[in-house]
Amino acid sequence: MTALLTSPFKMGRGCGGVGKSALTVQFVTGTFIEKYDPTIEDFYRKEIEVDSSPSVLEILDTAGTEQFASMRDLYIKNGQGFILVYSLVNQQSFQDIKPMRDQIIRVKRLVQC
Repeated sequence: MTALLTSPFKMGRGCGGVGKSALTVQFVTGTFIEKYDPTIEDFYRKEIEVDSSPSVLEILDTAGTEQFASMRDLYIKNGQGFILVYSLVNQQSFQDIKPMRDQIIRVKRLVQC
């Protein structure tokens, strides 16, 4: 029997082009994709083991562009975990994750109230 995590694990916080989708695909399939194809939203599932029990990890890979900023609060509200991704060769991408981290903390505090 496989348990289903009720909310997606959220991977995909970071600027466009930093490798969020490449990391996600490599984690889920074991294959590295080199071609950059801007993401709007992709959904992945991977069977994993949690506390010695089989589970299904749901991963929502979202856009890194401001064009889809209005959807972010909803993604954050429903997500259970987040990975902030930045490029080692782009210092600005590292600086850009601080407001994203702050937004996650703000939205999650609102949900708890």
